[in-house]
Amino acid sequence: MKISIPIIKLIIPLITVLVIITSCTTKKEVVYFQNAKSSETVVDTDTFTAKLKIGDILNIYISTLDLSVAMPYNLVENSTVGNQGSAIAVDYLIGPDGTIDYPVLGKIKLVGLSIEEAKEVLKKKFSEGKLLKNPVVIMRINNFKVSVMGQVNKPGVYEVSGERVSILEALSSAGDLTITGRRDNILVIRDFNGSKTYTRIDLTSKEVFNSPVYFLTQNDVVYVEPNTKGISAGSGDARIGLFASLLGLVITLGLLIK
Repeated sequence: MKISIPIIKLIIPLITVLVIITSCTTKKEVVYFQNAKSSETVVDTDTFTAKLKIGDILNIYISTLDLSVAMPYNLVENSTVGNQGSAIAVDYLIGPDGTIDYPVLGKIKLVGLSIEEAKEVLKKKFSEGKLLKNPVVIMRINNFKVSVMGQVNKPGVYEVSGERVSILEALSSAGDLTITGRRDNILVIRDFNGSKTYTRIDLTSKEVFNSPVYFLTQNDVVYVEPNTKGISAGSGDARIGLFASLLGLVITLGLLIK
């Protein structure tokens, strides 16, 4: 079957246009921070501070010049492994009423406070009761973790060693998005004392850094949805298959027209 020159002249421009359109669409789908300009400087206005939630597990250690005086506030429990024993510091759970039950001090409400604010509450309690002089309070969240689900290379639950983690760090820990992951509509599910919020974030824009969910909190869930095309955005094999199908369609139409 011989294809005439006019039909070939029709096919070549159409295929060229299809290649350009598909390439542009693919780039827009996978490139991060697309509107960030070269040499652009943005002043950091970050004021994020993680707040304590119901269900948080806190490790608290009190230090003073006389360590024996602080012993009643640093409870430990004995653990035996084989023939060896060890002492493990007792953790404190923030209960449904937003409080922890602390030695000597009793119930202390910490929910909604930052770590630094919670430290000051304990120091004030020690001072008001004339229990300790100039104590140093060390506190950290023991159950800080985030879940990353959907179109990422390594979905799972990731523990956070510090007091905060950005969504970019969490996604990097999960091996980044797969090529089929939608980058402009990532969902962050946040639970604060029984109330859930759902926030969308667009990684293709530099405005991601101003998002209220750029920094994640304890037990946040990050979900990456697949793109709606049903093919891998930017996949060479998928594009070749698409081009081949379109080419066949154009040739068939050309022959029918002839």
